[in-house]
Amino acid sequence: MADHAAHTDGHAEHKLEIFRGLVKFKSNTQKIWGVLIFLSLITIVEVALGYIKPDSLNGHVLGLKILNWIFIILTLVKAYYITWDFMHMRDEVSGLRRAVVWTGVFLIIYLIAILLVEGEYIYQVYKNAAVSFDF
Repeated sequence: MADHAAHTDGHAEHKLEIFRGLVKFKSNTQKIWGVLIFLSLITIVEVALGYIKPDSLNGHVLGLKILNWIFIILTLVKAYYITWDFMHMRDEVSGLRRAVVWTGVFLIIYLIAILLVEGEYIYQVYKNAAVSFDF
């Protein structure tokens, strides 16, 4: 018992809230279940939208269907909460948090840019029904 008390004295307690303090929990177990339920709800929404594919979300914004943008945004929200709560980024120093989060943000932006550029190229190749290489 004394070893446990000595071990926790040097560490800060985990914050028991999510959504910037809007939802507060009494224990770590409750918080884990709360975040798990939140992430599960987002996943259910993603699966439902993927199954139903509403026609109202087939419009294009910045080269992608609105439905695809919804999937990207919901995936980023899930990645944020997995990192923030399950990987305890909230309890780390701000420099480490920024290094992890901003690296991921820039990587995702870069991958989306590559997806849009290469997708447009492939679309044009198939649209013109010809492949030519100019070396």
